[in-house]
Amino acid sequence: MPGCVSDYPLSNPERKVADHSFIDVRKVSMSFGPITAVDEVSFTVAEGSVMGLVGSDGAGKSTLLRMMATMIKPTSGVITIDGLDVIRDKRLIKTKIGYMPQRFGLYEDLTVKENIDFFMDIFGIFGAERKIRRDRFLGFSNLLPFVDRIAGNLSGGMKQKLGLACVLVHQPRILILDEPTNGVDPVSRQEFWDILFQMNKQGMTIVISTAYLDEGEKCDCLTLMHRSRVVDSDVPDKIRADSPSLEEALIRRIRDEDEDLIHDNFKF
Repeated sequence: MPGCVSDYPLSNPERKVADHSFIDVRKVSMSFGPITAVDEVSFTVAEGSVMGLVGSDGAGKSTLLRMMATMIKPTSGVITIDGLDVIRDKRLIKTKIGYMPQRFGLYEDLTVKENIDFFMDIFGIFGAERKIRRDRFLGFSNLLPFVDRIAGNLSGGMKQKLGLACVLVHQPRILILDEPTNGVDPVSRQEFWDILFQMNKQGMTIVISTAYLDEGEKCDCLTLMHRSRVVDSDVPDKIRADSPSLEEALIRRIRDEDEDLIHDNFKF
Protein backbone atom coordinates (compact mmCIF):
# COMPACT_ATOMS: atom_id res chain seq x y z
CA MET A 1 0.00 0.00 0.00
CA PRO A 2 1.50 3.36 -0.93
CA GLY A 3 2.16 5.87 1.78
CA CYS A 4 4.91 7.60 3.76
CA VAL A 5 4.67 6.04 7.21
CA SER A 6 8.23 4.88 7.75
CA ASP A 7 11.55 6.71 8.12
CA TYR A 8 11.82 9.58 5.65
CA PRO A 9 13.43 13.03 5.54
CA LEU A 10 11.14 15.78 6.75
CA SER A 11 10.71 19.05 4.91
CA ASN A 12 10.68 20.61 8.38
CA PRO A 13 13.26 18.74 10.53
CA GLU A 14 11.78 20.12 13.76
CA ARG A 15 8.67 18.04 13.27
CA LYS A 16 8.37 14.68 14.97
CA VAL A 17 6.46 12.12 12.92
CA ALA A 18 5.26 8.78 14.22
CA ASP A 19 6.26 5.69 12.26
CA HIS A 20 2.78 4.22 12.10
CA SER A 21 -0.32 4.86 10.04
CA PHE A 22 -2.68 7.45 11.50
CA ILE A 23 -4.95 7.73 8.47
CA ASP A 24 -5.56 4.54 6.52
CA VAL A 25 -7.39 4.59 3.18
CA ARG A 26 -8.01 1.09 1.79
CA LYS A 27 -9.45 0.37 -1.64
CA VAL A 28 -11.85 3.30 -1.40
CA SER A 29 -14.19 4.02 -4.32
CA MET A 30 -16.91 6.59 -4.85
CA SER A 31 -19.39 6.61 -7.72
CA PHE A 32 -22.04 9.14 -8.66
CA GLY A 33 -24.35 7.11 -10.87
CA PRO A 34 -22.32 5.91 -13.86
CA ILE A 35 -19.37 8.21 -13.00
CA THR A 36 -16.54 6.82 -10.87
CA ALA A 37 -14.96 9.75 -9.03
CA VAL A 38 -12.56 7.69 -6.91
CA ASP A 39 -11.47 4.21 -7.97
CA GLU A 40 -9.98 1.81 -5.38
CA VAL A 41 -7.65 4.36 -3.83
CA SER A 42 -5.27 3.23 -1.09
CA PHE A 43 -2.63 5.12 0.88
CA THR A 44 -1.59 5.85 4.45
CA VAL A 45 -0.65 9.00 6.33
CA ALA A 46 1.74 9.04 9.28
CA GLU A 47 0.69 10.82 12.45
CA GLY A 48 2.18 14.30 12.71
CA SER A 49 3.02 14.52 9.01
CA VAL A 50 1.93 16.80 6.19
CA MET A 51 0.56 14.89 3.21
CA GLY A 52 0.01 16.74 -0.06
CA LEU A 53 -2.53 15.61 -2.62
CA VAL A 54 -1.87 16.66 -6.21
CA GLY A 55 -3.08 15.65 -9.65
CA SER A 56 -4.89 16.55 -12.81
CA ASP A 57 -8.25 18.36 -12.80
CA GLY A 58 -11.12 15.98 -12.15
CA ALA A 59 -8.81 13.34 -10.66
CA GLY A 60 -11.08 12.87 -7.63
CA LYS A 61 -9.07 14.78 -5.02
CA SER A 62 -11.97 16.81 -3.60
CA THR A 63 -14.23 13.76 -3.45
CA LEU A 64 -11.55 11.83 -1.61
CA LEU A 65 -11.05 14.61 0.93
CA ARG A 66 -14.79 14.88 1.50
CA MET A 67 -14.92 11.16 2.28
CA MET A 68 -12.02 11.50 4.71
CA ALA A 69 -13.85 14.41 6.37
CA THR A 70 -17.00 12.25 6.81
CA MET A 71 -18.98 14.53 4.46
CA ILE A 72 -19.92 11.69 2.08
CA LYS A 73 -19.87 7.90 2.41
CA PRO A 74 -17.60 5.81 0.20
CA THR A 75 -19.34 3.48 -2.22
CA SER A 76 -16.85 0.82 -1.12
CA GLY A 77 -13.64 0.48 0.85
CA VAL A 78 -12.62 1.60 4.33
CA ILE A 79 -11.17 4.82 5.75
CA THR A 80 -9.92 4.85 9.33
CA ILE A 81 -8.56 7.81 11.27
CA ASP A 82 -6.77 7.09 14.54
CA GLY A 83 -8.33 3.63 14.42
CA LEU A 84 -11.88 4.96 13.97
CA ASP A 85 -14.04 4.18 10.94
CA VAL A 86 -15.31 7.30 9.12
CA ILE A 87 -18.76 5.76 8.69
CA ARG A 88 -19.29 3.81 11.91
CA ASP A 89 -17.53 6.34 14.16
CA LYS A 90 -18.53 9.53 12.33
CA ARG A 91 -19.44 11.52 15.45
CA LEU A 92 -16.18 10.76 17.22
CA ILE A 93 -14.09 11.52 14.15
CA LYS A 94 -15.78 14.89 13.67
CA THR A 95 -14.34 16.00 17.02
CA LYS A 96 -10.85 15.13 15.78
CA ILE A 97 -10.87 16.77 12.34
CA GLY A 98 -10.98 20.26 10.91
CA TYR A 99 -12.16 20.44 7.30
CA MET A 100 -11.81 23.43 4.99
CA PRO A 101 -13.41 22.96 1.56
CA GLN A 102 -12.48 24.94 -1.55
CA ARG A 103 -15.28 27.41 -0.87
CA PHE A 104 -15.30 27.87 2.86
CA GLY A 105 -18.55 29.25 4.27
CA LEU A 106 -17.54 32.52 5.86
CA TYR A 107 -20.34 34.99 6.56
CA GLU A 108 -19.23 38.00 4.56
CA ASP A 109 -21.67 40.37 6.25
CA LEU A 110 -20.26 39.56 9.70
CA THR A 111 -17.03 40.89 11.18
CA VAL A 112 -13.90 38.82 11.71
CA LYS A 113 -14.76 38.50 15.42
CA GLU A 114 -18.38 37.58 14.73
CA ASN A 115 -17.32 34.86 12.31
CA ILE A 116 -14.93 33.17 14.72
CA ASP A 117 -17.44 33.58 17.58
CA PHE A 118 -20.07 31.84 15.45
CA PHE A 119 -17.82 28.80 15.00
CA MET A 120 -17.02 28.72 18.71
CA ASP A 121 -20.78 28.71 19.36
CA ILE A 122 -21.09 25.65 17.12
CA PHE A 123 -18.36 23.81 19.02
CA GLY A 124 -19.62 24.86 22.45
CA ILE A 125 -16.62 26.96 23.42
CA PHE A 126 -17.62 29.50 26.09
CA GLY A 127 -16.29 31.32 29.11
CA ALA A 128 -12.64 32.30 29.55
CA GLU A 129 -11.54 29.68 27.01
CA ARG A 130 -13.42 31.58 24.29
CA LYS A 131 -11.16 34.65 24.47
CA ILE A 132 -8.02 32.49 24.78
CA ARG A 133 -8.80 30.66 21.56
CA ARG A 134 -9.95 33.77 19.70
CA ASP A 135 -6.72 35.56 20.57
CA ARG A 136 -4.63 32.48 19.78
CA PHE A 137 -5.97 31.67 16.34
CA LEU A 138 -6.56 35.23 15.16
CA GLY A 139 -3.06 35.97 16.47
CA PHE A 140 -1.61 33.10 14.41
CA SER A 141 -3.43 34.51 11.42
CA ASN A 142 -2.33 38.12 12.02
CA LEU A 143 -6.00 39.12 12.09
CA LEU A 144 -6.24 40.59 15.59
CA PRO A 145 -5.92 44.17 14.24
CA PHE A 146 -8.92 43.49 11.98
CA VAL A 147 -11.43 41.92 14.40
CA ASP A 148 -14.04 44.60 13.62
CA ARG A 149 -13.62 44.47 9.84
CA ILE A 150 -16.45 42.99 7.79
CA ALA A 151 -15.27 39.66 6.35
CA GLY A 152 -16.48 40.62 2.89
CA ASN A 153 -14.01 43.51 2.90
CA LEU A 154 -10.97 41.31 3.55
CA SER A 155 -8.48 40.41 0.84
CA GLY A 156 -8.55 36.90 -0.58
CA GLY A 157 -5.56 35.82 1.50
CA MET A 158 -7.04 37.27 4.70
CA LYS A 159 -10.34 35.48 4.06
CA GLN A 160 -8.51 32.17 3.75
CA LYS A 161 -6.60 32.80 6.97
CA LEU A 162 -9.86 33.67 8.74
CA GLY A 163 -11.39 30.48 7.37
CA LEU A 164 -8.47 28.50 8.74
CA ALA A 165 -8.76 30.19 12.14
CA CYS A 166 -12.46 29.22 12.26
CA VAL A 167 -11.61 25.61 11.39
CA LEU A 168 -8.96 25.48 14.14
CA VAL A 169 -11.04 26.82 17.06
CA HIS A 170 -11.97 23.34 18.33
CA GLN A 171 -8.30 22.32 18.19
CA PRO A 172 -8.57 19.29 15.88
CA ARG A 173 -5.85 16.65 15.62
CA ILE A 174 -6.23 16.35 11.85
CA LEU A 175 -6.60 19.20 9.37
CA ILE A 176 -8.08 18.43 5.93
CA LEU A 177 -7.74 21.28 3.40
CA ASP A 178 -8.98 21.37 -0.19
CA GLU A 179 -6.81 23.75 -2.26
CA PRO A 180 -7.01 26.49 0.40
CA THR A 181 -4.49 28.77 -1.33
CA ASN A 182 -5.93 28.58 -4.84
CA GLY A 183 -5.93 32.09 -6.35
CA VAL A 184 -4.19 33.64 -3.34
CA ASP A 185 -1.17 35.91 -3.84
CA PRO A 186 2.31 34.43 -3.14
CA VAL A 187 2.89 36.37 0.10
CA SER A 188 -0.46 35.28 1.54
CA ARG A 189 0.23 31.70 0.45
CA GLN A 190 3.48 31.70 2.39
CA GLU A 191 1.78 33.21 5.45
CA PHE A 192 -0.89 30.50 5.22
CA TRP A 193 1.79 27.80 5.16
CA ASP A 194 3.58 29.43 8.09
CA ILE A 195 0.38 28.90 10.10
CA LEU A 196 0.16 25.28 8.95
CA PHE A 197 3.75 24.63 10.00
CA GLN A 198 3.09 26.19 13.41
CA MET A 199 0.15 23.82 13.93
CA ASN A 200 2.10 20.85 12.56
CA LYS A 201 5.00 21.50 14.96
CA GLN A 202 2.44 21.11 17.75
CA GLY A 203 1.56 17.62 16.49
CA MET A 204 -1.28 18.24 14.06
CA THR A 205 -1.57 15.88 11.08
CA ILE A 206 -2.36 17.75 7.86
CA VAL A 207 -3.78 16.50 4.56
CA ILE A 208 -3.87 19.22 1.90
CA SER A 209 -4.65 19.25 -1.80
CA THR A 210 -2.88 21.90 -3.81
CA ALA A 211 -2.55 23.13 -7.37
CA TYR A 212 0.89 24.60 -6.59
CA LEU A 213 3.82 22.21 -6.85
CA ASP A 214 6.06 24.47 -4.77
CA GLU A 215 3.61 23.70 -1.96
CA GLY A 216 3.90 20.02 -2.80
CA GLU A 217 7.63 20.33 -2.13
CA LYS A 218 6.83 21.48 1.42
CA CYS A 219 5.01 18.23 2.25
CA ASP A 220 6.50 15.17 3.95
CA CYS A 221 4.60 12.90 1.60
CA LEU A 222 3.03 13.56 -1.79
CA THR A 223 0.18 11.52 -3.27
CA LEU A 224 -0.47 11.87 -7.00
CA MET A 225 -3.94 11.17 -8.44
CA HIS A 226 -5.03 10.86 -12.05
CA ARG A 227 -8.35 9.67 -13.48
CA SER A 228 -9.73 8.71 -10.08
CA ARG A 229 -6.77 6.57 -9.04
CA VAL A 230 -3.56 6.99 -7.03
CA VAL A 231 -0.60 6.93 -9.40
CA ASP A 232 2.14 7.35 -6.79
CA SER A 233 2.62 8.18 -3.11
CA ASP A 234 6.06 8.92 -1.77
CA VAL A 235 8.47 11.54 -0.45
CA PRO A 236 8.69 14.48 -2.92
CA ASP A 237 12.43 13.90 -3.43
CA LYS A 238 11.83 10.29 -4.42
CA ILE A 239 9.00 11.19 -6.79
CA ARG A 240 11.15 13.86 -8.41
CA ALA A 241 14.15 11.45 -8.59
CA ASP A 242 16.32 12.40 -11.60
CA SER A 243 13.83 14.81 -13.16
CA PRO A 244 14.77 18.52 -13.48
CA SER A 245 11.64 19.48 -11.54
CA LEU A 246 8.77 17.96 -9.59
CA GLU A 247 6.35 19.08 -12.30
CA GLU A 248 8.23 17.18 -15.01
CA ALA A 249 8.43 14.09 -12.79
CA LEU A 250 4.68 14.12 -12.14
CA ILE A 251 3.85 14.64 -15.82
CA ARG A 252 6.13 11.76 -16.76
CA ARG A 253 4.54 9.56 -14.08
CA ILE A 254 1.03 10.34 -15.36
CA ARG A 255 2.05 9.73 -18.96
CA ASP A 256 3.45 6.35 -17.94
CA GLU A 257 0.01 5.47 -16.60
CA ASP A 258 -2.09 7.08 -19.33
CA GLU A 259 -1.32 6.15 -22.93
CA ASP A 260 -3.85 8.72 -24.18
CA LEU A 261 -1.52 11.51 -23.02
CA ILE A 262 1.65 10.29 -24.72
CA HIS A 263 1.26 12.70 -27.64
CA ASP A 264 -0.45 15.50 -25.67
CA ASN A 265 1.23 18.59 -24.28
CA PHE A 266 -0.07 17.77 -20.81
CA LYS A 267 0.71 20.26 -18.03
CA PHE A 268 -0.34 20.87 -14.43
